[in-house]
Parts: sequence; C-alpha cells; structure tokens
Amino acid sequence: MGLIQSDATIPGVTHHRAGLNGTELHYVRAGTAGSPVLLVHGFPETWRVFRKLIPMLSERHRVFAVDLRGFGDSATATGEPGSATAAEDLSQLITQLNLGPVHLTGQDISGPVSFRIAATRPELVRSYTAIETGLPGFGLEMLADITHGGAWHIGVLAAPGIPQMLLAGRERAFIAEYAIPSLCATPGAFTDEDIDELTRCYSRPGGFAGAAGLYRSMLREGDEIRELATRKLSLPVLAVGGRSGQFTPATLRQVATDVSAVSLDGTGHYAAMEAPQRLADALLSFYEKVDSPH
Repeated sequence: MGLIQSDATIPGVTHHRAGLNGTELHYVRAGTAGSPVLLVHGFPETWRVFRKLIPMLSERHRVFAVDLRGFGDSATATGEPGSATAAEDLSQLITQLNLGPVHLTGQDISGPVSFRIAATRPELVRSYTAIETGLPGFGLEMLADITHGGAWHIGVLAAPGIPQMLLAGRERAFIAEYAIPSLCATPGAFTDEDIDELTRCYSRPGGFAGAAGLYRSMLREGDEIRELATRKLSLPVLAVGGRSGQFTPATLRQVATDVSAVSLDGTGHYAAMEAPQRLADALLSFYEKVDSPH
C-alpha cells in the first residue's frame, strides 16, 4: 500500500495502491477531515467519473474513490471477478485503511457490489447511497433483455471471449459514440480528456474483464441477492435516480427500511458528471443528517 504518481489526475487528490485479496486496487483520496466517503464507479467508468464531485465532498469529508478490480488502474481481473469478489475487495480496503464505517456510495453496475457490503458487513458502513442502479433479483436483469428495451452491450460483455473479439481496438468508438451519448442527457458533460482517459483504461489488455465479470454475475445472482435481502438493511439509505426515474428508489425500498430518495430530473445516467452540484448537495445533506441525527 502506498502513494503513487499518476498522469491521469485532478487537483487535490493523491493516488495510491493497496494490495489485498489477491489483487491490487488503485484509489484516490482527498480531504483531511470529516467522516469517510467511499465512491464506487460503474461502467464504462473509472474513479474519474467522480472528478467533479470529489472537490465538493472533500470540503467536509475524507473522500476515497476506487477503481474496482479489473477497472481503471487497478490490476487486471482474472477468473470470475463477480460482485461477491469485488465486495470482498472493498471490505478489505475499508479495513486495511482503517476507515471505520464509511458513507458507501455506488452507482450503476456497482449496485450489487455495494449492496453486498451493506448487507454482509454493516459494521463497515455508516450509510449507503445507490445512484442510478438496481439489484439482481429485483429487476436489474431486465436491462439485458433487448426485447423489452434492454442494452445489447450487457450480453456482449457477459459472453466469454466476445468483448475481446468485438471491442478490442474499438474502445473509443464504443465509449464516445455509443455508451456516453446513449445514456447521457447533458451535452458537454464529458470532455475529450475524459473520453481519452476512459479509452486508455479500457484499451489495456483485459480492459473489459472487470465489467464482464460484474455483468455475468448480475445475470446469475438474483436468488443470492434476494436471500441477502430477506433481512432488510436497517442503516440509512439514499436512492438517487436520474435517467432511470423511480427504478432505483423503488428497488431500495424493497431491501431497506430507512430509505430517502432524490430525483435528478432532466439528467441522464451519469449523475456525477451531468449534475455534480445537485448530486453533491444531496449527498452532503444526507451525510450530515446521518452524522448528526439529533
């Protein structure tokens, strides 16, 4: 575990690596005081999708944004890097950094990962925020059903060997011409530099392996997630919806007893890039309520 230098950075953050659970995770940190926040990205993302959010949150909190196993500058994923493995990675990271309970904040395909931590290691979680996400067993699998408006890329990523066949050498086109414009409702939310950085990360050998593992597990873990959810989360939960509308709040209300909801009307799927100030205001208000309940 240690400080590293990185060309792909923003002002105010330091870059680190942590060896744990048979892999090495890259993460950034910012802020020197306040309760800890752990930000967990989705797909096709890395920690960088929080670049606008981190400065706002770090004025009041110690903020950590991680690259999941197989994403960004973390070690390439091998084997079956599903949500259970990723959840164990992050649980060990929280423990290794001695953060105590964190404001766990995950979006998109990291929903099952972050829910697993909240459900199985509640002592590590101060609050749980789900942004534009859902859970297997509660409808998330429908995103792969193209006959009902689902996304074709989920099946492509979940099929062994197909991402390498179809996406290798076409990473920039996939990100800039499909993934971002199809889900983003805010022109200019992503700069050319953002797209360059995402392309760099997904162009490395095995760059899609982490995402492939999470999508494969999403399609088969519904029964397991439902079993975990039989004992509802009792910790404070914030459900944030943008493009998905009420899907995220409706899902979280089935698995938790203390759920607040925020709707970022007019935004697309990439809340942290499209509406960073509105998202930061919602998060800071929620964190403050959790930290000072009386």
